[in-house]
Amino acid sequence: MLTRCRPYLPVFCLLAAVLIVLVAPDFVFAQEGAEGEKPKENLVMFMIKSAGVVFGPLLLIISIILVALIVLLAMDLRGSQAIPPGFVDEFTDTVNKRKFKEAFELAKNDTSFLARVLTAGMSRLQYGVEDARDAARNMIESIRSDKDQKNNYTAVIGTLGPMLGLVGTVFGMILAFMELSQGGTPNPSKLADGISHALVVTLLGIALSVPAIFFNAFFKNRITRITMDTEHIADDLLTQMYHNSKKAGPAAPPAGPGAPPMPGAPAGAPPVRPA
Repeated sequence: MLTRCRPYLPVFCLLAAVLIVLVAPDFVFAQEGAEGEKPKENLVMFMIKSAGVVFGPLLLIISIILVALIVLLAMDLRGSQAIPPGFVDEFTDTVNKRKFKEAFELAKNDTSFLARVLTAGMSRLQYGVEDARDAARNMIESIRSDKDQKNNYTAVIGTLGPMLGLVGTVFGMILAFMELSQGGTPNPSKLADGISHALVVTLLGIALSVPAIFFNAFFKNRITRITMDTEHIADDLLTQMYHNSKKAGPAAPPAGPGAPPMPGAPAGAPPVRPA
């Protein structure tokens, strides 16, 4: 367990250091002032207050959505979820034993990407290996489109972050200039509130977009890699099953519409014909 976590220790230490700097009292940054001096406000609390009742909750909700998307995609795009090693070995062994019905049921009852692709391909295998490959590719494109649609939301959040920050900047500057336009000596506290609102919302918007852009690129590459590997393995397994099915019984004339299915073929499926 410790060996697995060791590569992540620098990251954990960095996050802990950032958390301490943000949450710790201000003696981390400066010495205490004279007696009676008002203590400095904590940085995190100051940023929460400066974000306001509109932009603060809005950015919080978007942050929660981003975290949920990252966790969902990370779980869906695991290697074991896409191409389970145990499934590949079991399917290959079943096909080599010419138990085609069992192989079909094995793929049908599995939820991995590879099993779904194989199920689609085997449903068309009786019409030739090329039809099976086309069906498998269509299923791969369907899976890829589904994951791309989810990943596109991370790109949307990465674009919305700076835009929301810009809106907050403009709104904060408007508040500051409203205070200046009152005439006379402006209230420094109210003027600082408007400026701090502008800066904090901008900071939070940019901080939101950085991980969104990173994970969008990361998951995009991950989707491409997984779909390519799935397609290659599925093509090999379908080809293996097709050629094994041709050797399953003695030579027979080309199957017609009313011909019985080949022994070992999935139930209800017509016989496999040569490509």
